Amino acid sequence: LESVTLGGLTRISRLCNIVSSTRINNFFKQNTRNNFQVTKGNTMNRLNCAARVMLVSDLDCTMVDQDDPDNVALHRFNSLWEAFYRHDSLLVFSTGRSPISYKKLRNEKPLLTPDITVMSVGTEIAYGDSMVPDYDWERSLNHKWDREVVTEETAKFPELVFQSETGQRPHKVSFFVDKAKAPQIINLLQARLVARGLDIKIIYSGGEALDVLPRRAGKGQALAYLLKKFQADDKYPINTLVCGDSGNDAELFTIPGVYGVMVSNAQEELLEWHAQNAKNNENIIHAFERCAAGIMQAIGHFDLGPSSSPRDAIDLSQCMTEHMNSGFEIVKFYLSCERWRRGDVKKSDDFFHNLKSHFHPSGIFVHPSGVQKCFDECLTALGNSYGNEKGCCFWVWLDRISSAQIGSDTWLVKFDKWEQLALVVPTLALLRTNANPNPILIVV
Repeated sequence: LESVTLGGLTRISRLCNIVSSTRINNFFKQNTRNNFQVTKGNTMNRLNCAARVMLVSDLDCTMVDQDDPDNVALHRFNSLWEAFYRHDSLLVFSTGRSPISYKKLRNEKPLLTPDITVMSVGTEIAYGDSMVPDYDWERSLNHKWDREVVTEETAKFPELVFQSETGQRPHKVSFFVDKAKAPQIINLLQARLVARGLDIKIIYSGGEALDVLPRRAGKGQALAYLLKKFQADDKYPINTLVCGDSGNDAELFTIPGVYGVMVSNAQEELLEWHAQNAKNNENIIHAFERCAAGIMQAIGHFDLGPSSSPRDAIDLSQCMTEHMNSGFEIVKFYLSCERWRRGDVKKSDDFFHNLKSHFHPSGIFVHPSGVQKCFDECLTALGNSYGNEKGCCFWVWLDRISSAQIGSDTWLVKFDKWEQLALVVPTLALLRTNANPNPILIVV
């Protein structure tokens, strides 16, 4: 059983099976790349067709609420996305954070794995979990850009205080500056850099952060670049939703045809930009919910798909979909397990019987090591774990759910299972349905 420790969390690889281990292992080796579109490089081709929704979100104070230590809204969004969107949509994080700072945030918060990550205020683009850089994009930013000239001119402004070394990037020079002094400094610095032959832009956000970038860079330009690539592949997203809270997100809302949401806690500079430039644009809303909750509000407002998280269901046994949805079934099962282990539900035979009813009685777990365990043994262990996390801040969330139908009533489902405090488990699962409309989860 192979395990890797990441930021204090342990990742354990597990392969689950209901038929023979040979059949599943051979299927996985031969067909995973085709069915799951797993690539170690550019992951823009994960979907075989245009994304139903491409959701582009800033991180700090938009997807992530630093005032929500339990990450309640983020967990709600995660369950919604994995249950209803991961299989046919794209998640893009667009952040001002550098790669180092972004990875640090991922170790601190229960963030899903995005398909694409735009970092350093639109100056760096990376694909997939392996963070494969887009060097073509970075080369395009060299036009009339000279970092040394930028540092020479900015050194003449004592009001500019360098941000941390990790925040400085090849195409981004970043400072802190007092809000009252920012407008005058921006105008003077812009003129001096243009006089030196540079083609740059200066972005002010958060009431304190000032970034000097190439003119061709920025979150909006990075998004336009990605959309152009999708269009070239005949995969232009059906709907694009952009989400932000501060000044460096404003460019996202300028891309033609996108829907946009400014979360309720949006910064003053973004609200002012909207009032001056887009107040009559009905495709941009100011949510009344904070952060990730505001994003879910926008999904519902623009009718892009389901906007109620499975986590919001009081009785998960009554939470169903019209058609078979393997992602939804996996999410619902692990939410039930979370509530069982936290003691949030009444300890009753009925609840546990309903939990067991989602499994085929002949199911077994098969680890990559070849070790097999029958379902009865595994479910008995789960039954004995009732309330063992009671009173604790215990969460379970799933990431990167993908599935392939391998039989008339059987699905192979791959996903990562995370538990707060210790464990992340990439898992393969099978789902089967009977003639009745209610799907039966047979392996997790």
